Amino acid sequence: MEFRRALFKLKKDTWAVVCTSFILAIGLMAIFAYFIAPDASRNANQMHLSIHSQPPGFSTQMLTLPQKQEESLGILERRFLGDPNIKEEIPILEFQISDTEILYRRFGKEAGYFEKFKLPDGFIGWEAKQISEALIAKRIFLLGTDKYGRDLLSRLLIGSRISIGIGFVAVFISLVIGIFFGAIAGYFGGRYDQFIMWLVNVVWSIPTLFMVIAITLALGRGFWQVFVAVGLTMWVEVARVVRGQVMSVKQQVFVQAAHALGFSHFRILIKHILPLLIAPLIVISAANFASAILMESGLSFLGIGAQPPMPSWGGMVKDHFRYLLLGKAYLAILPGIAIMSLVLCFMTLGNRLRDAFDVRA
Repeated sequence: MEFRRALFKLKKDTWAVVCTSFILAIGLMAIFAYFIAPDASRNANQMHLSIHSQPPGFSTQMLTLPQKQEESLGILERRFLGDPNIKEEIPILEFQISDTEILYRRFGKEAGYFEKFKLPDGFIGWEAKQISEALIAKRIFLLGTDKYGRDLLSRLLIGSRISIGIGFVAVFISLVIGIFFGAIAGYFGGRYDQFIMWLVNVVWSIPTLFMVIAITLALGRGFWQVFVAVGLTMWVEVARVVRGQVMSVKQQVFVQAAHALGFSHFRILIKHILPLLIAPLIVISAANFASAILMESGLSFLGIGAQPPMPSWGGMVKDHFRYLLLGKAYLAILPGIAIMSLVLCFMTLGNRLRDAFDVRA
């Protein structure tokens, strides 16, 4: 009944609906990033140094040189994991096609300077128009290119996987550890409570960023190490909330009746107490989701988060923050806006959830 009432209030809350829709859109975008990214190579790491730092809307002709495929993957694997076979692409300004070769002028080269590419045997006998359609295409970079000439839009889309992924993993780890310790401390009390609260206070007293850095350095720098490190620092708040809720609920009459009926402590906790804590856990999970995204962005900015060439929003800000003073501020502002928008939506949704589940509201 409580959930129905809260859901009804959320449906009437415009900001809650907007934030939920935005979060779902980002989640779907992260899952299907390689379906919609213009650069579907693994990690969107197709570099074109000759067209680095180009403005949004920039377009050029791209010559794709045919080469042997090194790794064979299925269509679904390439779509969800990216194509590991990075093709050699050359931005060009003009070209000429003959029977056996292509003459082209690279982007940025002086007029009259042409390079040659000998056509493979499979193209011998093709008409110039067929060769042009097969190897040369116009490429539009909607958000421009980064300092390595990579498609900025593709990097943003695939980088959303890091933020969404670390939120889910960190929140899951924090819930598992926090509920376990908080339930034991609140239910059994005594020495269990004293020891767990001492542990919580010790972890709580260490600055979160320092703790994450220490765990990351101990586990090594990488994708999953960051996920685990962030999750291991967020459980204390969950444990404190669960402990207080369990201490309150265990005094209720229905819990005392369960004891009188001879139910085990495990059954009382799992079936009678913890289900009543779902509402506050949902609220704290939304806040922790936002905190995890900010933490990962900070770690990536410091260089100990997701490692290149894997894109992450924090890493993109790190790579381009100097461009704020060089006339291309959007290279750092766009990923910054992405971080800010997602965090703002999670924090707003968390506040709306708290109000929706508040029986006094």
